[in-house]
Amino acid sequence: MRLLLAHKQKTSARVRFLRFAHGLSAFEALPTLSSVFEDPPEHRVELHPGIYLRSAEAALGLESGGLALEADFSASVDTPDGTIRVRLATFTSIDPPFELAERLGGKFIAITEARGCPPAEMELLRQAYTALMG
Repeated sequence: MRLLLAHKQKTSARVRFLRFAHGLSAFEALPTLSSVFEDPPEHRVELHPGIYLRSAEAALGLESGGLALEADFSASVDTPDGTIRVRLATFTSIDPPFELAERLGGKFIAITEARGCPPAEMELLRQAYTALMG
């Protein structure tokens, strides 16, 4: 499983995604030639996403509760190595943790700044933005 990490400003609804040096999925890039399934295959067994959420908080140096899972978003990506589930987590802080992003070699971007991302990441961003904006 991979996570997309986003921040939605509570007062203005401005949405920004954390873009790492390798791309948008935490904490490693999606394989080359990946594509998002239009009709995801059924998953027999899946670990609860909370495990990945707590692991991501630890990797980012956040306190417990620093990320929240967005239940309305779930995607499956077809890769040469098999199917990867992608979930969306949002930072719970009032403002995006810009210093954290910088320390990781990344930055927060608006969806309009995602030009040049691979097609699979662009589609994931589109779906994630739709889920966040309702």
